[in-house]
Amino acid sequence: MTVFRARSLAAAPCFASLLAASCVVPDDTSRFMREEPVVRAARTEMLGLNGDDVRMCAGFPTRTATTSDGGQIWSYERAKPRGNINLVMPTGAAGLFPSVGGSANLAPGGYCNAQIRFEDGKVVKIAYAGDNNQPSSVNALCSSIVDGCVVYARDSRGQGVGAGQ
Repeated sequence: MTVFRARSLAAAPCFASLLAASCVVPDDTSRFMREEPVVRAARTEMLGLNGDDVRMCAGFPTRTATTSDGGQIWSYERAKPRGNINLVMPTGAAGLFPSVGGSANLAPGGYCNAQIRFEDGKVVKIAYAGDNNQPSSVNALCSSIVDGCVVYARDSRGQGVGAGQ
């Protein structure tokens, strides 16, 4: 009976480690999740906006750069602090074996850098970079940067929420 308990107790840390590892979100989640709808819409809806339009809907850029062909890239940066809700598993010690415990973060933070490329004064491309994925969607932390511009662009074209009424 003592040998059985010792084996069971020895297996407990291994089982807990495997369980915790199965909860890890992979670095590349694009195969499992879709891009945030607002972020995806911005890639097409914002095309053709000029610099004044972008400043009206997204504010002033954090950084700007001139491209080799004379265009411009504006960068917008947003950060969301980590560690909002945490679940903690209790620890326990059993004789000679170390205690096992851990935690799971339900609201991960991160940051987004949204780059908007201008050629001839008009938006031609938007790209996103950073630790910006959330458990449910890709580039989710970038939506707060471009959501106002999607609405602004639709309103400018007469396709907004109240259009046609």
